[in-house]
Amino acid sequence: MAQESALDLSCDDFYFSLLFDEIQNVENFIVSDDTYAEKLQDQEVIMISTISNRSPTISPVEESVDVREIGESSLSFCEICAERKETDQMFTIETCSHVYCTDCVSKHVSIKIQDKTHVVTCPGAACRGILDFETCISIIPNDVRNMWGELLCESLILASEKFYCPYKDCSAMLVNDGDVIVMESECPVCRRLFCAQCYVPWHCGVECEEFQRLNADERGREDLMVRELAKAKQWTRCPHCCFFVERTEGCLHMTCRCGSQFCYKCGVTWDARHYC
Repeated sequence: MAQESALDLSCDDFYFSLLFDEIQNVENFIVSDDTYAEKLQDQEVIMISTISNRSPTISPVEESVDVREIGESSLSFCEICAERKETDQMFTIETCSHVYCTDCVSKHVSIKIQDKTHVVTCPGAACRGILDFETCISIIPNDVRNMWGELLCESLILASEKFYCPYKDCSAMLVNDGDVIVMESECPVCRRLFCAQCYVPWHCGVECEEFQRLNADERGREDLMVRELAKAKQWTRCPHCCFFVERTEGCLHMTCRCGSQFCYKCGVTWDARHYC
């Protein structure tokens, strides 16, 4: 539009200049159509040549739009955090080709490892891709890397050959090779004794068979200490209420405070035919 208007204005100026020349040279100014057409054609050629030689310019607005579009095209979109990030901040899962940012993948792996899961799957919905330990080393924290390595080592040991330290504040994984029968053993991590047959803290003074016959509420450390003391003092346990009774004098026929009668020597219920 601007070019056409400029062209029309130039043509009008030329027309009036032509009229002025004719008025000065001719008393009765009559503009010849052929002369006007010839002059107008020459003027159009000059205008077209001038316009075609001009170099194209880009407005600042258009230039900024192009730069922004180029910058956005170099970014990748993470479907987890819904943010655009640089290509070097993205992580590609080789088994499924899903791409997420390294921060989201690192957090995903950390959560799985804290849940004691050694096989870390892709965070994509219903995706069965598996993250490889070696490819994730560079993006996960050192503590997560160490825990993951331990879980992978544990997964290589048969379930029948491994057990854990019975102390709750330790729970270190131990391996039973089965070559030698061991009862009293020491945890290499917390340095406390435990029974390798019962997989419980060491029950000093109580045989494994006897320990297995105890109720769950009788296997505590304090309970075992009482049993050890009762054995040293030669106390007998009432077969009815399970309280320990100490005989200071008299015969073997004992009457407990619960009313039950039993033999102090063998601990069985007393009857008229009992002899010990």
